[in-house]
Amino acid sequence: MADEQSSAIRLRIADAPGALVGVIRAIADAGGTLRTLSTPRVSGALAEAELEIEGLGDEALARVLEAVDVIVEREPTRSMSRIFGKRIIVIGGGAQVAQVALGAVSEADRHNLRGERISVDTIALVGEANIAAAVRAVADLPRARCLVLAGSIMGGAITPAVRELREHGVPVIALNMVGSVTDAVDLVVSDPVQAGTMAVMAVADTAQFDLARQRGRRY
Repeated sequence: MADEQSSAIRLRIADAPGALVGVIRAIADAGGTLRTLSTPRVSGALAEAELEIEGLGDEALARVLEAVDVIVEREPTRSMSRIFGKRIIVIGGGAQVAQVALGAVSEADRHNLRGERISVDTIALVGEANIAAAVRAVADLPRARCLVLAGSIMGGAITPAVRELREHGVPVIALNMVGSVTDAVDLVVSDPVQAGTMAVMAVADTAQFDLARQRGRRY
């Protein structure tokens, strides 16, 4: 569910050294925490920045930024967590990824109708090095809450990458496959549609499913 004490805003500020630092300092002094920051464009003497803040609602953030003189314009927006919410990431072979996505999207639809915001992102990859790099990168993806590995064989460099990702707090579900990766994940599920369904249930506040209690099991 969306956090009431969060906000997002698009700013146009003076394109000068230290300008953005002053904005972030004002937010921090008011008790806000910067979660995401992007600077999509610079036009003339102005730079544009988009920020997502936790700890300050929209009205509180507006009051804080009124006193920052480098800000020329500001426009409230909606944070990505309120729009796309939690993300399920599916990595692996094309056919298996498609079946996992089928289960995940169908289950996400059921929970999103009840107020959740759960989105599903997929990428079909081949090659141990490519998959291992993608697994590690999940830790840097905003709002990623669960990874599903969908393939026929995974091991080697992928296995330590999975362990590293779990240390970052992102649970991992894998299809029942050949290779050592199934020994490193939280849960192994044979049916790809069920794997996608269980991944969504694991992150949904509207589901009665505790992945921690299933850890180490195979279905």
